[in-house]
Amino acid sequence: MTWRRLRAAMLSALLGLAAWQALADPAQLRARHAELRDELRNNGFGEALHIDSAESGDALKGDVYAVLEHPFARVRDALREPPSWCDILILPFNTKYCHAVGAADGPALRVRIGRKHDQPVEQAYRLTFAFRNVAAQADYFETRLSAAEGPLGTRDYRISVSAIPLEGGRTFMHLSYAYGYGMAGRLAMQAYLATVGADKVGFTRTGRDAAGQPQHIGGVRGAVERNAVRYYLAIDAYLDSLAAPPPQRVETRIRRWFDATERYPRQLREMDWPTYAAMKRHEYERQQTLLQ
Repeated sequence: MTWRRLRAAMLSALLGLAAWQALADPAQLRARHAELRDELRNNGFGEALHIDSAESGDALKGDVYAVLEHPFARVRDALREPPSWCDILILPFNTKYCHAVGAADGPALRVRIGRKHDQPVEQAYRLTFAFRNVAAQADYFETRLSAAEGPLGTRDYRISVSAIPLEGGRTFMHLSYAYGYGMAGRLAMQAYLATVGADKVGFTRTGRDAAGQPQHIGGVRGAVERNAVRYYLAIDAYLDSLAAPPPQRVETRIRRWFDATERYPRQLREMDWPTYAAMKRHEYERQQTLLQ
């Protein structure tokens, strides 16, 4: 690696670390809500939602800001528990397994990520997220997940969720999803974008086409936005399911997540409901057992 490329990689890592450390700031989140207040009320999503993304060197980051129709205490109490996160992370189609475990340096989530809906779990990539509750106060909450390595040459996975209470029993939440990649990861992403991901787009609008229809960002930023929104919808579906009787909660959150993704078919549609439901019912049953 040349000095120039090494310096760029170090700068990217330092910028990512600085952003990661700065997340635990309730005043900053309140200020962000004030900045986005009008957009959250009037946007093209049909819900109180703002989506953004950034690419810096060999790092990608997607951000979702949303108003949840759930009281802050419910959000805080649910999302500070590692097992709850496995019930959330299993909802996106490419998560094949998740199990919360204890570790010497704190709780962790053992996750397996795959692609095909019928892929054996043994062939899925193993990913271990360190789990850390940063804050669980009366007026601010934050939890962070981090993994040093990921599939296909990716690294430095970071998922953070922070939240503050709003009037009317609602909650303002910020979800941040980021990762880095090397040459192998770049090549894998290029191959994906040239084939099955060629027609996929993100959520950020870049203009309008000749017919006046909105155009959306593509490429790697489109990809990171799609993943960030999948996790946001999974959190919302999980929180929705808590209102159902316990025996119905798994089926409720599976249905809610799928229906929510169908609101954005161009970005998020991957399979039909029978295929998705059968897959997730099986995967939920499997994640009750710790796999080695």
